[in-house]
Amino acid sequence: MASIRSRVTAAYALALFGTMLAFAAALWTARRAAVLRDLQVRVSTLADIGHLVLTQAGTQNNPVVVDTTNAAREPELQPLLRARLDAVPEYLVVADSTRALYMSAPVRDLAPDDLDALLRASMLLTEERHVATVRLSSDKLLLVARFEHGEAGPVRRVVAASSVASADFIGSEQFGVFVLIAPLVILLSVIVAFLITGRALAPVDEIIREMSAITDGRSLHRRLPQAEGDDELARLSATLNAMIARLEQSFAGLRRFTADASHELKTPLTVLRADIERAMSAGPRSTEGLIALEEALQETTRMADLVESLLTLARADEGRFDLHREPVEMRPLVLDVAETAQILGEDADLRVTVGPLEDTTVMGDPLRLRQLFLNLVTNAVKYTSRGGRVDLTLVRRGDLVEFAVSDTGIGIAGADLPYVFDRFWRADRVRSRQSERGGMGLGLSISQWIAHAHGGSITVASRLGRGSTFTVGLPVAVVVPAPPDAVPARPVGDGES
Repeated sequence: MASIRSRVTAAYALALFGTMLAFAAALWTARRAAVLRDLQVRVSTLADIGHLVLTQAGTQNNPVVVDTTNAAREPELQPLLRARLDAVPEYLVVADSTRALYMSAPVRDLAPDDLDALLRASMLLTEERHVATVRLSSDKLLLVARFEHGEAGPVRRVVAASSVASADFIGSEQFGVFVLIAPLVILLSVIVAFLITGRALAPVDEIIREMSAITDGRSLHRRLPQAEGDDELARLSATLNAMIARLEQSFAGLRRFTADASHELKTPLTVLRADIERAMSAGPRSTEGLIALEEALQETTRMADLVESLLTLARADEGRFDLHREPVEMRPLVLDVAETAQILGEDADLRVTVGPLEDTTVMGDPLRLRQLFLNLVTNAVKYTSRGGRVDLTLVRRGDLVEFAVSDTGIGIAGADLPYVFDRFWRADRVRSRQSERGGMGLGLSISQWIAHAHGGSITVASRLGRGSTFTVGLPVAVVVPAPPDAVPARPVGDGES
């Protein structure tokens, strides 16, 4: 396939050739028309001269036509007029209504067939159509006639003619010049266009070389050189650099996700294998075997929860996870979650308080919203020290309802706050799976997805050692007023399907 450089050069050459051809045709047409106009003016002047000579002779009472002594010959102009008209260098014919009375030397020198054609054309001219052309065997003539008025004798018309070969010569001359000059101009233009195009596309070649070196996943830290300015190539480099940055971030996230998922699955599989081997080596009804099987069941349940969470996130990323939206009363849902929080916090002697709870309705999936709230409450209970407190509030702010979970737990360092919603992220102090607070690190990622899927948001505010506050904002359903004696209005939420 031809390169862009060669295609642009070829297109430029074709455009230049077409432009030159159109210009040459327009120039040839204009010049030929001008030459024909000049020729017609010249021939008209010759006809006027011949007419003037005859008119002056008639006004001076000089005979214009004399009869010959030879009966076989027709009348002709008197010798003095003939001598005057012989000075005209072009074709000239003086005739009455039926025959020619005078023919100039160029006319007399014509071949018989050409002479007959010229005389026939001259006799066909009228005062309305006094200009015509006649084609001879080797030439083409332009004819212009002048007619006699009044009683000036038998002379009725004076016809002058001249060759149009000069106009045709201009066309052939211009064509020859075009054939001689056009190839040189086009060749020079193609060379210049090829050089200019190559220089203009040099940055593209550099971009191609740089992109070829960044195709592997290990060189995504490199960036394309970006020229100054705001032309197309500068914007292309900026766009490609932004794309490479996103790819680098995606590859890093994928590697981190793969490593974390492998780590999360490796430990339970190891424990599961050890428990099964211990159960197999113990007696059929021994206590040690039953304990091993119970531990294996716990690890199996943990792995199932992990796989289910990964599947949920994968479906969410692909947009294949449908939400079953319906009007959800927020107050009963929060009270149910608060009751669960109290049960979870009994062993740690935690105090769960419920602050202001406003009656609001949202359009959403009740199961997913409950999962979102339970994830936040479970984390608050898990990371709050014994004797601490967990507070739940539900407040409406304009078109949003905000559900907040605050705790007095260990908190999150400021450097870790941007990563709390990343998958498999856990603070270093609770990263170990052996910790009683250990988790899979997917709960907050799922919570963020649920909030975004409902058109809301989730934020966190925390200080290390002073607790954390997670706030979920959801759009309030708009209740359409129902007319009297109508079916009760049904709340409509943003994004209802």
